[in-house]
Amino acid sequence: MLKTVKRGLVAATILALPLTAAPAGAAADAAPATGAPMTLADGISLLPVAAESREGYQRTSFKHWVDNDRDGCNTRSEVLISESRTAPTIETGCKVTAGEWFSYYDGVTVTAPGGLDIDHMVPLAEAWDSGASAWTAQRREAYANDLDADRSLVAVTAKTNRSKADQDPQDWLPPLADARCTYIADWVSTKLRWSLAVDQAERAALTRIAAGCGQETVEYTPAP
Repeated sequence: MLKTVKRGLVAATILALPLTAAPAGAAADAAPATGAPMTLADGISLLPVAAESREGYQRTSFKHWVDNDRDGCNTRSEVLISESRTAPTIETGCKVTAGEWFSYYDGVTVTAPGGLDIDHMVPLAEAWDSGASAWTAQRREAYANDLDADRSLVAVTAKTNRSKADQDPQDWLPPLADARCTYIADWVSTKLRWSLAVDQAERAALTRIAAGCGQETVEYTPAP
C-alpha cells in the first residue's frame, strides 16, 4: 500500500536525526532501468529540450488525491502515512490527524498534518507545459497520484509549497540551502521518469546548480 521513502534519509543527514532504514531491495526498485545511478549532470543531459506552452492548462486536467488501490486512503493520506517519522494517528475514513513529518524544503518538523501540503515535485502546470498536455486523462491522473516513486510527491510545509507554486528551478529553490541539490536531483528524476522536457532557461538553471552538487546522483524508473 505504501511507497518506500528514501527521501527521509537525506533529511536525517541534514538534521543528524535517526531514521529507520529503507527496506532491503528499495534501492534496486528505484534504480534506472539501464543499471546504476547516474550523475546529476548526466541526468540533466538526458532531458529533452523543448519550448513550453501553458495553452489550455486547467488544474482539473489532472485528477488527483484519488484512491487508486481502493484501500480507503487517498493519495494525500498515503503520502502522509508513508512519510511520517513516527506511527501516525489515523481515524475513521483514513483521516490522518497526527504524526511527525520533516519538510526537507525548509528543515521544519511538523506534527499536525494540517500544516502540510503534498507537493508535486514537478508541479502540474509545469508538467503540462513540458509534455503532459499531449497525454490522455488517464496518464495525467497517474502522474498526479504517483505513489510508485518516492521523488514524485513530498509532504512539505504549506508555506514553502505555496511559495513554490508552479515555478521551475530557474525561479524557485528550497529556502534551506542544504536541500537544493537533493531537490534538483528529485526534479530531474521526476522529469526523466515521465519523459518530460525542459526549456532552455530551465536546463541552464539546472546545469548551474548541479555544478555545485558534488556527487549527487539521479535514480529513476520510467513510468509505465
